[in-house]
Amino acid sequence: MTAPVFGPDGHWVPTWTAMPQLTEPDNMPPPPFTRDDPVLGDAAVLGDAAVFADTTVRQTVRVSVGGRRLRVRVTNAFGGAALPVTKATLALPAGGRAGVSAVQAGTVRPVTFHGRASVTIPAGAQAVSDPLEVEVPPGSNLTVTVYLAEGQRSLSITSHPGSRTTSHLLAGDHADAADLPGATAVDHWYFLGGVEVWAGPSVAAVAVVGDSLSDGRGSTTNGNDRWPDRLLDRLRSRHGMDDVAVLNQAAGGNRVLNDGLGPNALARLDRDVLAHSGVAWLVLFEGVNDIGTAEASPAAQKQVADDLIFAYDQIVTRAHARGIRVYGATLTPFGGNDSYDDAQGCREGARQAVNQWIRAAGRFDAVIDFDRAARDPAEPRRLLAAYDVGDHLHLNPAGYQALADAVPAHLFRREPLPPGFGFA
Repeated sequence: MTAPVFGPDGHWVPTWTAMPQLTEPDNMPPPPFTRDDPVLGDAAVLGDAAVFADTTVRQTVRVSVGGRRLRVRVTNAFGGAALPVTKATLALPAGGRAGVSAVQAGTVRPVTFHGRASVTIPAGAQAVSDPLEVEVPPGSNLTVTVYLAEGQRSLSITSHPGSRTTSHLLAGDHADAADLPGATAVDHWYFLGGVEVWAGPSVAAVAVVGDSLSDGRGSTTNGNDRWPDRLLDRLRSRHGMDDVAVLNQAAGGNRVLNDGLGPNALARLDRDVLAHSGVAWLVLFEGVNDIGTAEASPAAQKQVADDLIFAYDQIVTRAHARGIRVYGATLTPFGGNDSYDDAQGCREGARQAVNQWIRAAGRFDAVIDFDRAARDPAEPRRLLAAYDVGDHLHLNPAGYQALADAVPAHLFRREPLPPGFGFA
């Protein structure tokens, strides 16, 4: 099926995103792709290249909506120095599969930036590529390859560790290569912030703001079976719903109120949601890490529940000001989890208080009841055993399918905003 070509009445819509994070030591590229040169010190801006010097990095991502005109975002959001990208290419992966190092013959295309093959991205910034005329079907995988001749002269680099997708690292310039034999495999994404498609006026995106339960801990590596992936599959199978892009802006360990793994949700809302064109809906499914890391006392848990409710209200207010509908998802159970559950039930009480507010306050434009979808009816403070990956907090692929099935598809029909939207 050939994707339609849209003219001036189209707009840019993200079709894939990953929440950028400062890479923790355990998620840095393995030697020799990271060289811990003591000359660099804490500032990490002097001396020899520290990360990805003379290295090709090949990565696959799964788009949601397709198109024939694409552009790529490369991010240096957390870099401690400028990011010099020597060369970048776009291709279709061999067999259309995620996580493979080979690409389909004849599909490699150069990625340019203002007509240039290379780009240097300042610390904290990003670069948007020139549009590429290439047909990419909806729900398909793309291969993005970057080559860094100098590498990044910093031990602070930008990545998305919870990619659940295999990337490939190889010394030398292989950006145009059909395969990377002998490459080192790592299950992280580096430097990729998003892929955008020029789409028709009806195409819009839903952004998912969340933690590891949306990032997909417990899902299948290279299987694309996180609940946002399964939601995309559901929408694509329904008539008139194939023009919805699903953007996963979640990260394991992330919190709403305080920085954890990545900036807190209140701090990253502008970058990860409001700054993207074409976002019409926001699904907020986050807060369990705030509850689980707060002291297990009645006072501390009342405070964190109250603060989460305040934060949710703030997120709704800020999104409504941009014409974005916000859907609140209830927090799923963690009974029996060694770290988060407590014998007195203080944290469970906070979870229940937060969920009650999500369901009853009427602040969200709709409620998605993930708690009801995932809990054991016989013991509601625990996950259903068939959905539990084993730690009593995260879900397996069947559990993530259950979450996707609990999302009413009609929530993503394009309808005019009601009068007075965002007034309250």
